[in-house]
Amino acid sequence: MKESFEDKKYAPVGVFDSGVGGLTVAREIMRQLPRENIIYFGDTARVPYGSKSKETIIRYSRQIIHFLESMGVKAIVVACNTASAFALEEIRPEMKMPIIGVVKPGAKVAAETTGNGRIGVIGTEGTVGSRIYTEMIHRHNPGAVVLGKACPLFVPLVEEGWLKDSVTIEVARRYLAFFQESDIDTLILGCTHYPLLRSVIRDIMGDTVNLVNPAYETAQGLKRLLKEHQIANDGKKELFAEYQFYVSDAAEKFKNFANSILPCEIKEAQLIHIEE
Repeated sequence: MKESFEDKKYAPVGVFDSGVGGLTVAREIMRQLPRENIIYFGDTARVPYGSKSKETIIRYSRQIIHFLESMGVKAIVVACNTASAFALEEIRPEMKMPIIGVVKPGAKVAAETTGNGRIGVIGTEGTVGSRIYTEMIHRHNPGAVVLGKACPLFVPLVEEGWLKDSVTIEVARRYLAFFQESDIDTLILGCTHYPLLRSVIRDIMGDTVNLVNPAYETAQGLKRLLKEHQIANDGKKELFAEYQFYVSDAAEKFKNFANSILPCEIKEAQLIHIEE
């Protein structure tokens, strides 16, 4: 039986990332769109994405999108900066539903709020090397100076749960020293893992540098997208939103981490063999 237009409102939003980082995006969606159901997939078997080739990232993204489509989602959030940089524009023409990444919303806010036009971007090697943030920022602020720095150790440190460990602080000091002499007034946390290190980054960079969290801006973008397509959940069918979590490996570790940062308790993360 064909799904009615009204039923589509109550379908879940699909969210995917290379691992736990995208939970920062899911958290913002839960806070800002509390009526929306979510199906989250974390590709924990193949994390990190940042050091992999564009072709590999596109292949992984297609596999995950196919899985989310099979689960009946109404829209997809690519909650991974690397996949947003390498795969989103390649895959968008193939999509029959709305899809949004995390790069454009963060880049737009940074471009519009910088005071001196000097913007820093931290991310994976893939994201920084793609120069996707520079391209997106220049669409809104052509004169902006954009400085990028790859911080590849941040992802495994976050995945390990070492959010305020002395090792993490020392690594952050070394990475961020690049920006401390550059007179930036805005720094984009260009990987969804990085908002979990926000307090460490804030302590090092100081209060004069505005930290842009693309996770927050992406949830705002999703809200606009669902309204534009007239598929926002109006809350008339269910009293509470439902959240489902799937991973490609280490389900128990994922669940424990998710419960440390999400505003709700998740009881299970189901294991999916995504390549089958």
